[in-house]
Amino acid sequence: AALPGPAPADWVQAPLDPAVRAVLVGFDEHFSYAKLCQALRYLLRAGPDCLLVGTNRDHRLPLEGGAGIPGTGCLVKAVETAAQREAFIVGKPNRFMFDCVAGEFQVDPARTIMVGDRLDTDILMGNDCGLTTLLTLTGVTALDEVRGHQDSGCAARHSLVPDFYVDSIADLLPALAE
Repeated sequence: AALPGPAPADWVQAPLDPAVRAVLVGFDEHFSYAKLCQALRYLLRAGPDCLLVGTNRDHRLPLEGGAGIPGTGCLVKAVETAAQREAFIVGKPNRFMFDCVAGEFQVDPARTIMVGDRLDTDILMGNDCGLTTLLTLTGVTALDEVRGHQDSGCAARHSLVPDFYVDSIADLLPALAE
């Protein structure tokens, strides 16, 4: 999306699709000021009748060697800030996604394991949904962080503690072969 003209007054004149009833913010390597302006215009036009939905709040995506890039949460926060309202998050840690899958496929939480590399999304969702949780230490979480939550007297921090952990997802391969 390009801005339709050189000045802010031009940017608010571009036509909006009257059928749009929601703004969805997900990973977008081409996120731009023009897209942010367009999202805000849709949200202001319809007010609370236009849903603001985000896929997740991941603040950073880890890359090999300890590097990282901004995550989708940064984009969600930009739209939330401009619109002065909070997005409904359909991904982790919200249980919305799990409830949809569990309802469709008759998932038994007692026989389900949530495997992930983030405490604040993967492990939190798994614990909130009554699943066994397994943390892989190949992402953004270090074991010291887990111990800090485990040793705290805070119930909210305890919900971030996994049942099990492995150094790498590859550590699970022998168990899967059985």
